[in-house]
Amino acid sequence: MRVEIWSDIACPWCYVGKARFEKALGAFPHRDQVEVVHRSFELDPHRAKDDVQPVLTMLATKYGMSEAQAQAGEKNLGTQAAAEGLDYRTQGRDHGNTFDMHRLLHFAKEQGRQDRLIQILYRANFAEERSLFTEGDERLVELAVEAGLDAEAVRTVLADPAAYADAVRADEREAAELGANGVPFFVLDRKYGVSGAQPAEVFTQALTQAWGERPPLKLIEDGGAEACGPDGCAVPQN
Repeated sequence: MRVEIWSDIACPWCYVGKARFEKALGAFPHRDQVEVVHRSFELDPHRAKDDVQPVLTMLATKYGMSEAQAQAGEKNLGTQAAAEGLDYRTQGRDHGNTFDMHRLLHFAKEQGRQDRLIQILYRANFAEERSLFTEGDERLVELAVEAGLDAEAVRTVLADPAAYADAVRADEREAAELGANGVPFFVLDRKYGVSGAQPAEVFTQALTQAWGERPPLKLIEDGGAEACGPDGCAVPQN
């Protein structure tokens, strides 16, 4: 079974939602047969790469609230994150363009390192003092190397704005086609969608239902073709 997760590194509920989903997946009896794929979704796709601002300022401007209200919301998110065992800085974070991070996540998928990289990027954005947006490409290189990727290969991807750009845009188009206008958005076997950072119990129910409704394997036999089994292999007699 495949679970696809549309998310953005700048999305705090994606950070929390991933932890809740993984709690459910960890207790799922068939977890070893579940493939998890991370898909791209930018919350702020038109923001320039060098346009970085404090999170509280961004929230106040975008949602028409006071910075005090924005700070209260961040404290609530910090509480929610802590309940899932996550570190979360409620002050001093900044916000910027995440397109290059999504390109790197597609590269990391090819290397089998996608889940590791997205977790590192979340940690860097929400829990660490160093900015994910103001230190340039070398900060992303450093984090990608921590995820097990080759530094020079990562630099090559970052230096080419077209590298994996089509893959990011394809994910975003597909999200729109599926009706996802916010993240996190979880799609199970292209049959069920779960929107938002739901409690782990909801993800458990969705995994169980999607698994139970998988069609049984239809075996097409070809009338005695040779095969190997627990007792050995058939030996041709002629």
